[in-house]
Amino acid sequence: MENQTLVKEICPTTALEWVKNGVLLVDVREKDEVAQLAYDVPNIINIPLSEFEERYTEVPKDKKVVMVCKGGGRSLRAAGFLINHGYDPEKVVNMKLGMDGWVEKGFPTKGDISSYRTQSTGCCGSSGTQKQQSCCDNSPNSDGSKCC
Repeated sequence: MENQTLVKEICPTTALEWVKNGVLLVDVREKDEVAQLAYDVPNIINIPLSEFEERYTEVPKDKKVVMVCKGGGRSLRAAGFLINHGYDPEKVVNMKLGMDGWVEKGFPTKGDISSYRTQSTGCCGSSGTQKQQSCCDNSPNSDGSKCC
């Protein structure tokens, strides 16, 4: 059972493409986080993780959804929760890197981006001046598409 992955993950670039094609984003960040900086996409709902167990049925079972948060961890937990509660693992995916990766890519947001801080760490971070090869370049998404 090594490397068993229950939840499929995609990068922000793939998530943006999917959203352009009508896929629903489910943002599990808390309301104050969303008020500060939100994903600027047409198909999005906010169900804070603190309310998720009571409200998860608001996520449609018949549509493909991308779970998002700030860094990818909370949304991964929420995606796993959905799958463990009968949602199709082919229709529920997590967006790696969350809002941090979304902002780093310059993708559309609503709010004050100047006060937003990402925590760019690891090979996908861009905090240094020298461009490193992205870890996403070496590990394609679970659907086979390239990240970043």
